[in-house]
Amino acid sequence: MKVLVIIPAAGLGTRMAPGFGSRSSKITPSKQFTDLGGAPILIHTMRKFASSIAVSAIYVALRQNEIPVFRARLEKDAKDILEKDVTLLEGGEHRQQSVANAIAQVSAEADDVILVHDAVRPFVTAEIIDDVIAATKKYGAAIAGLPAVDTVKQVDRTAEGALITATLPRERLVMAQTPQGFQYHVIKKAFDEATADGFVGTDEASLVERSGHQVAVVMGSPRNIKITTPADLELAEFFLKR
Repeated sequence: MKVLVIIPAAGLGTRMAPGFGSRSSKITPSKQFTDLGGAPILIHTMRKFASSIAVSAIYVALRQNEIPVFRARLEKDAKDILEKDVTLLEGGEHRQQSVANAIAQVSAEADDVILVHDAVRPFVTAEIIDDVIAATKKYGAAIAGLPAVDTVKQVDRTAEGALITATLPRERLVMAQTPQGFQYHVIKKAFDEATADGFVGTDEASLVERSGHQVAVVMGSPRNIKITTPADLELAEFFLKR
């Protein structure tokens, strides 16, 4: 049984660099290439999976024009990552298409494990990776997540603002993280159905849930942050220094 990792990294990251947001822009900043401690965030993230004995191969979905540049960067500064089987492929207009493009390229058996991980979560731990893999083997689908600690309100949005319609029971809520793991036959079926129906989900687990398969949750970490804003980057730099 193999473990294959998919990292969708074709997004623009407009929240990291306000003012840019069009693929036609001459300058298209990508948060996954933002420098963190002398290396792009994406390299930090890839290194966590490259160092896992369980992982056989890593697939990274990028914008087409970024593939040769990033390959050269890996060959120059991250040869340790290239000791794994690394494939750089063209991503899509949105995350789901990028993951679908990668799934189309993998060579996998039905019970092989596919991990999908955010390009900008560089502080995932070996323990979380191993726990998601183990739960995926057992249940067919699993994600990392954290119990909700803040009170969560459901609202209706109006022209004047938002109005609360309900307070959701915190004990039944988790904040989803990545990696999200699925046996190959489970994620392939979910993506095929979503494509056929024109459905776009918020993450891979939402597609698998829609397909009728239960998804287990293993404990994530407050440090397993997704770097999407300048404030997140400041926190990431603090974590890296420590």
